[in-house]
Order: sequence, then C-alpha cells, then structure tokens
Amino acid sequence: MSLDLPLIWTCIIAVAVLLYVMLDGFDLGIGILFPFAGSPAERDVMMNTVAPVWDGNETWLVLGGGGLFAAFPLAFAALMPALYIPITAMLLSLILRGVAFEFRLHGRRQARAFWTGAFAVGSLGATLAQGLVLGGFIQGVSLRNGRFAGAAFDWLTPYAVLVAAGLVAGYALLGASWLIWRTKDALHDRARRWAWSALASVALLLLAVSIATLFVHPRIAMRWGEHEGRVDLLQLARLSPIPILGAAGLGISGLGLLRRAHGWPFAGAVLVFISGYLGLAAGFFPDIVPYSMTFRQAANADNALALMLIAVVVLLPAIIGYSLWVYWIFRGKVTPDAGYH
Repeated sequence: MSLDLPLIWTCIIAVAVLLYVMLDGFDLGIGILFPFAGSPAERDVMMNTVAPVWDGNETWLVLGGGGLFAAFPLAFAALMPALYIPITAMLLSLILRGVAFEFRLHGRRQARAFWTGAFAVGSLGATLAQGLVLGGFIQGVSLRNGRFAGAAFDWLTPYAVLVAAGLVAGYALLGASWLIWRTKDALHDRARRWAWSALASVALLLLAVSIATLFVHPRIAMRWGEHEGRVDLLQLARLSPIPILGAAGLGISGLGLLRRAHGWPFAGAVLVFISGYLGLAAGFFPDIVPYSMTFRQAANADNALALMLIAVVVLLPAIIGYSLWVYWIFRGKVTPDAGYH
C-alpha cells in the first residue's frame, strides 16, 4: 500500500502551524503584556521566562511556511500575492521583536527603554498581522486559472480585524497564563489579573468570531449544518465536540484562576486554541486555498514529496527532542536573581 503523501504533508504543515501558534503565542503574549508590567525588573523576569525557548518556538513557523512552499507550491503561489502585505508586516515585526529581545539586555537607560517599546510593538504588530492573515485566509482567495485574481487589500475587512482582535486577546491569555505558571510573588499576582481580563475578552471575541465565520462563506455554514435556512442536527452533532472542547478550555482556565492553580490556566488556554484550530479545519478542509483549491490539486509531485518526507523523518524527531529537552532544562519558576543571560 502506497503512502498518501499529499495528505501526510497536509498533516505535517497543519501540526507545525498549530505548534507555532501555541508556542510562539505565549511569548508574543508576553510582549503584548509588556507595557502593563509594574517595573523594569518585572519586565526582565517576563523576558527571562521565555529567553531560552522563544527562538526555538519560531522553528515551527519556518517548517510550516517552508513546507507549504515545497510541498504545495501552487497554494503558496496563490496565497502569497493575496496576503503579501500582512505577511510582510508580520515578518518585519518578528525581526524587530527579535532584535529588541537581544539588544534590550545590553542597552543603557534610554536605549533600554527604546528596545522595551520595540519589543512590545513588534509583538503586538506580529500578532495583529497574523490575525489579518488568518482572517483573509478564512474569507477565501479569489483565483482564476489557479492564480490570484483579487485586489491587494481583499484581506482588509471588518471580519479580519475582528479575528486579529481575537488573536491578540488569545495570545495575551497564553502569555498571562504562562507567567502564572513560571513566576511568583507580585508578578504572579499581576499575571492572574491579566489572565482574568484576557479570558473574558477571549470568551466574548471567540463567540463573535464563531458567529461571524458562519456568514463569511456559504460553504462554512453548510459544513456546520445550515442548508437553505434549515439546520442539519446530525451534522451539527458530529462537529459538536469542537465547540465543547473550546468551552471546556475556557472553563478549565477560569476554574484554574479561581483555585489559584499554576498550570491549569495555561492548559485551558491551549485547549481553546486547539478547539479554534479544529473548528477552522472543519470549515474548509480539504481546501488548502479556501475555497478554490484542494490540497491534492496544489501538491507537488510524489517523488518530491517522498524525498522531502525522508528529510522530515530524520529532522523532526531531532527538533521535537531538542525542544522538549530545553523546556525540561529551564523548567520551574523564574525569579529576579535567577535569570537567563
């Protein structure tokens, strides 16, 4: 029996993007929360909680983007022109954020203040850009003969802005929950207050985005059981575990905050993101360019996919093993006198 290489590569890229969103999401969230810290010393601790892992988290973005280019070149060629502006803004923001991360440590007073602001701006900018990319992607891309046939600003709609706002709240929840897990004393208590605000925002915006998504494209509404004004209860029941998972994640985060747990708020936030990701997949799979091109239509030749799969089989366990090792080595609470340099 031969391997279904296009499906395998779809799963690899999907998992890579999900891991990027969850892992880089919490350190982007910390950057979003940076302006609300009580002192420069608290910002140092916030940054030290992610210093050993933040650049490794972005490995998954490289795998997702590079994998899309290599495994599904037709999809890459269709999506990039449609989303050039927000993708470019995201990359520039990530570059600014990365430079600020390194320079802030060594800057003097004025330079340190500048790089502190740059880190916050880069984090917020990258998050907003990712939200606009996601919103533009969900809305669909206009193609003609397999090529982008829309306008440069098709992605800039109220729906995409709503998605971007939701992603900012979601990353803030991940960042605050991470700080609850990894810090103590005054910063820990401050992070709990941030997490409550972020959790309320996520609950409201997730509901708003979920409802708005049903009206973005008729195919999404049909996937969720709506057809010509009627609701297919059986189809809705099949997909009901997805929103139930999201509600459970919100509940776990809220209950963890009420009980002053350390790790459960972060676990709940992760479940919320997994639920949202599965919900999006349910809305447009097997399309890789909604709603015009399936992953099989966009796939590279099987021999190319097989060759790349050999490399991934070798490299992916190494990446996962290295990441787990780093997280294990730098586990535990971070205090002002126990930083990373």
